[in-house]
Amino acid sequence: MPIRPTSLKRLLAELQFAKPGDVKLPAIDPASKPFSRGDKADDKATVDALALELDTLQNLFYADRRFKLLVVLQGLDTSGKDGTLRGVFGRMSPLGVRTVGWKAPTEPERAHDFLWRIHQQLPGAGEITVFNRSHYEDVLVPVVGRQLTPKQTQQRYAQINDFERLLSETGTVIVKFMLHISNQEQRLRLQDRLDDPTKRWKFQADDLSVRKQWDAYQQAYQRAISATATAWAPWTIVPADSKTHRNLMIASVLKDQLQRLKLRYPPSDPALDRLRVE
Repeated sequence: MPIRPTSLKRLLAELQFAKPGDVKLPAIDPASKPFSRGDKADDKATVDALALELDTLQNLFYADRRFKLLVVLQGLDTSGKDGTLRGVFGRMSPLGVRTVGWKAPTEPERAHDFLWRIHQQLPGAGEITVFNRSHYEDVLVPVVGRQLTPKQTQQRYAQINDFERLLSETGTVIVKFMLHISNQEQRLRLQDRLDDPTKRWKFQADDLSVRKQWDAYQQAYQRAISATATAWAPWTIVPADSKTHRNLMIASVLKDQLQRLKLRYPPSDPALDRLRVE
């Protein structure tokens, strides 16, 4: 059974942030399952049903073409960005849906401002673009690495807010998800990558060095979310230790977002009513 909008608002009360403020990331339990009905099989069935509904809504979104949708998936290594793409977006038609995976900037990209490369990959009219990582890497990695001063970091927060407001004012709907996992769950998932030959290719040597900076990254995420949660680009923190719950929550939020746009098919030519195909 789908989650009603009133119930969705209640479930998101302490997980969605739409204005700058002091976000308390440690207060959110990564193992919690607020969207779950308590039965994993039932939750998985609901995710499957939501995925089909999202495909229908995506087709309508593409036909409507009044909006653009940018979905940001941000999270630490193993938090489930790839799994979300498969579980939530995997059944959507490739028509009008595009994924962009962000890595460290290249030298030509470094020659421009940090948002230059982002602007080139934004969705067009009727398009849904999903960012696997995003421009938020530029207020996480260099902050933890102390490559930015506090003043430069604050400048980037302000620039991101202005950038996202520009997008919103020109028809882009922005939905930002932070996939929140625990230290212990990350340990298990990294070990699983090492133990499974079919997953070992995803393991990188610096995964362990980044893991040693766990606390620093948690603080960087908390500060970034606190500074860039806005009415035009809110953050939703997703308890993501459970992969099924992660997909269930994200699919539910996206369905609600698309339905609130009041999408419609464009008007057809009245002459088509009399047309018969021989």
